[in-house]
Amino acid sequence: MQIVTRLIAMSRARQLQRQFRQIERNISALPTRTRGRLGVMTLREIGQASRCEFPHLYSTAPEQRYMPWGQGTQIGFNRAQSDNPEVALRGIALWLAVAYHETKDSPHTSLQPQHRQVLRVVRELRDATGEQPDTAAQWMRSDAGAAA
Repeated sequence: MQIVTRLIAMSRARQLQRQFRQIERNISALPTRTRGRLGVMTLREIGQASRCEFPHLYSTAPEQRYMPWGQGTQIGFNRAQSDNPEVALRGIALWLAVAYHETKDSPHTSLQPQHRQVLRVVRELRDATGEQPDTAAQWMRSDAGAAA
């Protein structure tokens, strides 16, 4: 059973890595001001997900609760490919929030690099929001930021 679990985790890590590369390209193509907006959206999504019973299943239908992983990253990834800039921003924020929570406390070593990458991007976006250091520090101490 452990072999199957490891294979599933490795498969998921590859899928998240592939999606992350595209998400990162989308983010790097954004103007600085838009990155600030994306940072605020992402922090908000992470906070909303952290208030759910199962944050890694945020944006997943309740009947799909027992799947190996939720649908939030796929929904966010699909939205991030949208031609509508607002939908794309919200998709990126959703993807980052769900991927963050999904990889946060993972015991699987294959998912830990993805968490570090997501964490790096979230930090960069948080810094792009232009918030005062006190505001960012307050966010980090809050429930929403406790995960970052």
